[in-house]
Amino acid sequence: MKKLSSIFTLPLALALILSPTLPRAMAGDTDQAANSKTAPGDSSDAAKAKDKESPGETDPGQITVAVGRLLEQGHYTRRKLDADLSKQFLKNYLDSIDYTHLFFTQADIDAFTTKYGEALGDDVLLGNPNAAFAIWDVYVKRVEDRVGKVKDLLKENKFTYDSDRTFQRDRSKAPWPADEAAADQLWKDRIEGEMLQEKLATHPLEPPLKVITRRYNQLVKNVHEETREDVLKRFLTMLAQTYDPHSEYMSKSDLTSFNIQMRNSLVGIGAVLRSEEGYAKILDLVEGGPAKMGGKLKVGDRVTAVAQGPGEFVDTMDMKLDKVVDMIRGKKGTTVRLKVVSAHGSDTKIVEIVRDEVKLKEQDAKAELIEMDDPATGQQHKLGWIRLPAFYADMEHPGPDAKSTTKDMLTLLNRLKQENIGGLVIDLRNNGGGSLEEAVNLTGLFTKKGPVVQTRDSNGNIHVSRSHYGEIAYDGPLVILTNRLSASASEIFAAALQDYGRAVIVGDPTTFGKGTVQTLLSISQFIPSLTTMAPDDAGALKITIQKFYRIAGGSTQLHGVASDVVIPSSYDQEKLFGESALKGPLPYDVVDPANYDKSGHELFVSELKARSQARVAADPEFVYVSEDLATIKQKIEENTISLNEKARRAEDAANKAKLEKRTADRAKRKPPEEKAFDITLDNASKPELQPVKNDAEKPVDPDADDDTDEEVAAYNKKPVVDPQKNETLNILNDLIDLTNKTKTASADKVPAEKAQ
Repeated sequence: MKKLSSIFTLPLALALILSPTLPRAMAGDTDQAANSKTAPGDSSDAAKAKDKESPGETDPGQITVAVGRLLEQGHYTRRKLDADLSKQFLKNYLDSIDYTHLFFTQADIDAFTTKYGEALGDDVLLGNPNAAFAIWDVYVKRVEDRVGKVKDLLKENKFTYDSDRTFQRDRSKAPWPADEAAADQLWKDRIEGEMLQEKLATHPLEPPLKVITRRYNQLVKNVHEETREDVLKRFLTMLAQTYDPHSEYMSKSDLTSFNIQMRNSLVGIGAVLRSEEGYAKILDLVEGGPAKMGGKLKVGDRVTAVAQGPGEFVDTMDMKLDKVVDMIRGKKGTTVRLKVVSAHGSDTKIVEIVRDEVKLKEQDAKAELIEMDDPATGQQHKLGWIRLPAFYADMEHPGPDAKSTTKDMLTLLNRLKQENIGGLVIDLRNNGGGSLEEAVNLTGLFTKKGPVVQTRDSNGNIHVSRSHYGEIAYDGPLVILTNRLSASASEIFAAALQDYGRAVIVGDPTTFGKGTVQTLLSISQFIPSLTTMAPDDAGALKITIQKFYRIAGGSTQLHGVASDVVIPSSYDQEKLFGESALKGPLPYDVVDPANYDKSGHELFVSELKARSQARVAADPEFVYVSEDLATIKQKIEENTISLNEKARRAEDAANKAKLEKRTADRAKRKPPEEKAFDITLDNASKPELQPVKNDAEKPVDPDADDDTDEEVAAYNKKPVVDPQKNETLNILNDLIDLTNKTKTASADKVPAEKAQ
């Protein structure tokens, strides 16, 4: 084993990662996470057969011991894999497998705890992952047995829907059923609830019995598709997340998706796929990608086989989606052929596509130029709005031409300044973070040179990251819009601008609250027999190595960044969103402040808050938000769903009437007078700007059948009403007016002899 001191000199360890969640399936060739919750699984016999098919696979024991030792020696907490941590690790692994607490019984849990509870850490350090596979095999058996009983319930179909019984919405914190009899009753209620839900569907496409039967057939299929590699990945990720929620083991395919996410591009065909009834179905085509440009592949088409160039087709029916994706991706300029069943029929066609780089522009920074009248003064203002979904960077190919958040933002800023904007909003809602370097560099576009963030390692050493931009790119009125899903790098950026007194922070009471820094360690570098392999072949460990702190001294960990002006939103739900909602977050603490000078901008926070509160109280849209929040919080507290059809229909009717009334009331209200123009990285240099197309006018993909594929329609649609955006623009207008009045008052006070 290499000494720990070498960890931070490895190539993969050079990039610090600030991201609150596991890497998402990338919107290029696959989008598994967005479309289904698939329970992993594989019986031992199937797993052994798959092992025989891939004799070159890395020894799971070697990977296991490497991950265990790296966590003990390299994680910020330096916790030992002792008996206490082992027990928590086992609990986390069991929760990750049976997250509904419905398949295992308490007898199973007791048996696992007795056998593995305190020894699991020792097994890891000895390179023995057998517990992972043994527990998984029990789970597969429980799923098979339970689905058999579910089918018996469905055949009997004795559901009456007239009782006063309920079932729990969320069983993740509920105890496991005491025994099989208790489990049977829970499942009877659950299946009756699912049947009732399908019966109440507004436009049922199939009989409820058929829908539920297919759902549980798919569950069995899913568990049998999981390989030993998949099981090991889950096991080691749960080990890492026992140290903190943001550490994880990443497989080779995870690393590919992670790099795609960070650089906003991939080499492939530019198609979003999902698994459906054995097919890899086309959910969307990326604008500008080879598949979209070719015009032969359509949304709804189903892939049945894949061939490399002129080679033979490989049948992909019932193949795991990630395997299909791997076959479709490839080197730039190479050809892939797809055999597909057309979206609206049974005709089979062969589509030949040359792979190319696909720019995932949906995640790029983009801007709007908004012209609107100030409700208070009637004066027209030109306002800039920049939406930043992530702090992206090409970590694999750094350099002046590499993809960069800061570079893209500067392009948009320069165009907005060319249009003489009076103020700017940077929209960080749902921005989960990304590159630490980009967060620091971006701050430098709005402040003079100085500290941006402090980081502390496990030895207590503190490093101050500073912006080094030579001049400020934008010095006018600035508002940052956040919510509880604005995390990590977003929080560094927002906190620095708040500490400098440079921007007004608007949004939910606080942001996510992730104050930790991760790095990637290539596992093969720590296994002597694998040092000649490619760095990604054995996967990597994303590991928390530092905590970060504001230049004012406080951490964003758990506390997040508090808004100067709070406006209601549907994300303001502490039990659902944020660091405190995750398992085992690191604690909040503070360090000494860094030396920095305030920006000198007056932000009028008290006045902005008072004006905003008055508008929000009178705005029907925020009344709706508050009503919905209260309803959601009540449902979370109650955590039950009625099995009584009459009660459920009455509830649905009330909800429908409420929504219809809101729609009618909205139609009567006059929307604010404004004009908006799109500014993208593609058109920022063009002389003419195109008006923003209203979201309500955005067409659903013409190849998607609304009546037979509602999910595709939903994928293409966006919400029409955005009260948070409207109020943020009002706040920016107020900031502009107050700033201008202060400047005018200051000018009026100039002595007469100087004024001449």
